[in-house]
Amino acid sequence: MSNKPSDQSGKKQQDKNKPGKEYPVNMPDTSFPMRGNLAKREPEWIKEWQDKKIYQRIRKAAKGRPQFILHDGPPYANGDIHIGHAVNKILKDIVIKSRGLAGFDAPYVPGWDCHGMPIEIQIEKMYGKNLSATEVQAKARAYAKEQVERQKKDFIRLGVLGDWDNPYLTMNHQNEANEIRALARLIEKGYVFRGLKPVNWCFDCGSALAEAEVEYQDRRDPEIDVGFPFAEPEKIAAAFGLDSLPLSQGYAVIWTTTPWTIPGNQALNVHPEFEYALVETEKGLLIIAEERAKLPSSETDRTLLQKRYGLETWKILATTQGAKLEGIRFRHPLYDAHEGYRRFSPVYSEEYVTLDTGTGIVHSAPAYGVDDFLSCKSHGMKDDEILNPVMGNGHYVSSLPLFGGMMIWDASKLICNTLREAGTLLNLDMMTHSYMHCWRHKTPIVYRATSQWFAGMDVKPNDTDMTLRETALKGVEQTTFYPDWGKARLQGMIANRPDWTLSRQRQWGVPMAFFVHRETGELHPKTLELLEEIAKRVEKEGIEAWQTLDPKELLGDEAGQYEKNRDTLDVWFDSGATHLTVLRGSHARELRFPADLYLEGSDQHRGWFHSSLLTSSMLDGCPPYKMLLTHGFVVDGEGRKMSKSMGNVIAPQKVFDTLGADILRLWVASTDYSGELSISDEILKRVTESYRRIRNTLRFLLSNTADFDATRDAVAIDELLEVDRYALASMKSLQTEIMAHYDKFEFHPVVAKLQTYCSEELGSLYLDILKDRLYTSGEVSRARRSAQTALWHITHALLRLMAPILSFTSEEAWKAFASPEEFEASGETLFTLTAYSLPEIKDENALLDKFGKLKEIRADVMKRLEEVRISGQIGSSLQAEIEIRASGAKFDLLKSLDDDLKFLMITSRADVIRVPDVASESITVKPSQYQKCERCWHYRSDVGSDPKHPQICARCAANLFGKGEKREFV
Repeated sequence: MSNKPSDQSGKKQQDKNKPGKEYPVNMPDTSFPMRGNLAKREPEWIKEWQDKKIYQRIRKAAKGRPQFILHDGPPYANGDIHIGHAVNKILKDIVIKSRGLAGFDAPYVPGWDCHGMPIEIQIEKMYGKNLSATEVQAKARAYAKEQVERQKKDFIRLGVLGDWDNPYLTMNHQNEANEIRALARLIEKGYVFRGLKPVNWCFDCGSALAEAEVEYQDRRDPEIDVGFPFAEPEKIAAAFGLDSLPLSQGYAVIWTTTPWTIPGNQALNVHPEFEYALVETEKGLLIIAEERAKLPSSETDRTLLQKRYGLETWKILATTQGAKLEGIRFRHPLYDAHEGYRRFSPVYSEEYVTLDTGTGIVHSAPAYGVDDFLSCKSHGMKDDEILNPVMGNGHYVSSLPLFGGMMIWDASKLICNTLREAGTLLNLDMMTHSYMHCWRHKTPIVYRATSQWFAGMDVKPNDTDMTLRETALKGVEQTTFYPDWGKARLQGMIANRPDWTLSRQRQWGVPMAFFVHRETGELHPKTLELLEEIAKRVEKEGIEAWQTLDPKELLGDEAGQYEKNRDTLDVWFDSGATHLTVLRGSHARELRFPADLYLEGSDQHRGWFHSSLLTSSMLDGCPPYKMLLTHGFVVDGEGRKMSKSMGNVIAPQKVFDTLGADILRLWVASTDYSGELSISDEILKRVTESYRRIRNTLRFLLSNTADFDATRDAVAIDELLEVDRYALASMKSLQTEIMAHYDKFEFHPVVAKLQTYCSEELGSLYLDILKDRLYTSGEVSRARRSAQTALWHITHALLRLMAPILSFTSEEAWKAFASPEEFEASGETLFTLTAYSLPEIKDENALLDKFGKLKEIRADVMKRLEEVRISGQIGSSLQAEIEIRASGAKFDLLKSLDDDLKFLMITSRADVIRVPDVASESITVKPSQYQKCERCWHYRSDVGSDPKHPQICARCAANLFGKGEKREFV
């Protein structure tokens, strides 16, 4: 409960409340303003950091300390940064600064991902699609460079300290060259192979997609049940244990949501252990899973045969296991529609078939499904036998009967009509389902068999007995995850992922710089030597060197037998290989392998975390990181995803241009980033209020130590007043807790504890108690210097603990607080300093225990004082006198403070009376009958006792003109 003139208005307050020129109080003074004015002043700090090369000063100060390496996951160099970028970079900056605080050398080298589809699309939009590869690469490189500079400016504005003058770019020539060398090592180890295989394919991109580039959205498609006519009725009868079939017409029935794949059908799949039924119906004989053909158990339980085929009666003639259907052929459902479909689909038994949906029989188009492809290949189908009528642009080849030249989505209706005319369409409905989409174009994608280069997940390389999958899974076990659930997420993705499609059909990317034999498709026998030679050229000229290379320069007379591979590496390989190209390449002096920490959004379990683990597992047999930290996505105050159409997007630029980056930093740090991070104007308003409370606390500390010179005025720790020693012990306890949270990357508890400390431990307790001693004791008295000594140590510790989060504010406060010698020794920045070494307090635990109990009693007193104040009997608490009746240890505790008890309670008088038991305890408050001292505002019997100074009490007279009062405890 505050009763002294607030320091928050500086010297203006002195004029307002001055007790008289002859009775001055020790008013606070500081250059640290009450209002932060962050939006305007932060850019000035950034310029000062840049002019003074503060990052380089930090590195110099940290030299020789143990290293902590956070490897920056590169944002993509396209477009302005959004709030998710800000969260990511601020979290990284807090980690780096807190590791520096903990005594580590923690450099930060920012990076950018520069190759790939989005930039190439931008170039097409800006300049058209008819540019040569050389023009595309030149314009893409210039565009990426421009985007890097735009993003860099905003990242710096967030207060992120790093080696901004020397970032890493995946398009740097050295990085491009080393990526080619990394590819060569994978070939040498035996991981890389070429083959026909269905891959995620985007018609708009005209290229294969990585797993991380696929997202799911709802889509409305036809769902159809299609009959494959019997071709071998005798074999069917035998499989079902019948002498013959009662009807000649019959079908194996499949269900699909992709009618466009029907022209590519080449097989049927059944589960070897499922029971299949031969069902006699008015539409002929049908083969479906027995589970789908059972009679309904009630009127409301309508089966597939009733709901989808409109049948009212049917008869199960026989059943058999799926394995007995193996090898039986059925006619293609378009067999009678066009002679081009007069082929047969054999049955293969596969365990991936389920009964979740459909008929228990799956139609297999090996060009358009991974399971289908693997099934057909395992049954002897060769690559050149696989039908692949869909081109890279989504249109059927012109030679495809009935549907040639059509876009596959447009052809679905015609395919369904043709099936109906052929008599093989049993049912058609429309359904909404979750379907694969390109994350860039937001358009539906397909699986499409193409000839690509892969890294084999289950191939054993020639230097170890473990497959890539096994090595990567072992790496997951070796990694520490924050939060813990990240482990299961990454583990599941590695365990179930297909081979990695390394190749892309683009121009702006690192080339898979192979020479491939024109007839055999084999790599040149000297591929490893050739790749090194090409890498040397790329190191000098960039990837453009491969584009302009004449094969004769390297192959001589053999050039005519080989062609240059035109594929580029998956852009996830670019960023995924930075543990080699950056940590051990372009920035090997600053960084090291493996990194201590990778920190990204939760989507990177399937992205950068994933590709980095795979490349490192292949190249080094271990993960490139020791720890993985994941943060969630930003949503609005109602938990909705940010969307321009909804108008709920909050741009980081708007926040730091209006409120300041420290407000954004405080919001990030105060939010539990392991889940979604909610932001809104209202949330930011609350954060701003929290910031003001912290700033006001800092201002009190700075203003009340302005005339304190530690080398001259500091009081020995053992001679400090008891409450001052307690305050230091309390700060030491807080520092231990906060450093432990920083160590575990727990930032929202740090903010919570700092806020509680500033508002309750300092604001409502220690500083409130201290004001009387700071303002009214003798200017150089032991009592005042004791308080200032404690505040000086507390400020040192508090500024450093806050610095990783409130970087601008802490730096501003440090400049106002530090002595010229301290400021110079720190390199003129707080960020060269480690956690403050608080002085040892001999009776630390006893003090914490004692004042912990006193705070509980004080809370009861404050409550009682407030009740009396509300009743109108007193104004401020200094107008009151209290009597505390206490028993046993409680009495002894209160009595130990002697006459200083009134200062703890901020009353003019406090008496303690012993009572026999707890039941007799009480707190009595009454208004003082004495006169108010003009200087200290206490109501005392000795006001005017000195005729020379009739307006003040004897205590103030002694403090001003005599030896001063004696204070021991409070």
